[in-house]
Amino acid sequence: MLATIGIPGLILILIIALVIFGPKKLPEIGKATGQTLKEFKSAADDLTKEEVEDNKPQTDKVEKNT
Repeated sequence: MLATIGIPGLILILIIALVIFGPKKLPEIGKATGQTLKEFKSAADDLTKEEVEDNKPQTDKVEKNT
């Protein structure tokens, strides 16, 4: 998705964001976006880990009749 935007497109988006939000608000927005992405990645990793654990074959001991 980002590959189709290109460098000039990203620069234009940053300039528009600077005009709309102002220079004081941009660091706060960037920090909030970074924290949101970090939490999303953590939640996705947890879900993936749970799914892998659920799909593992159970290795219960089988009682032998002797």
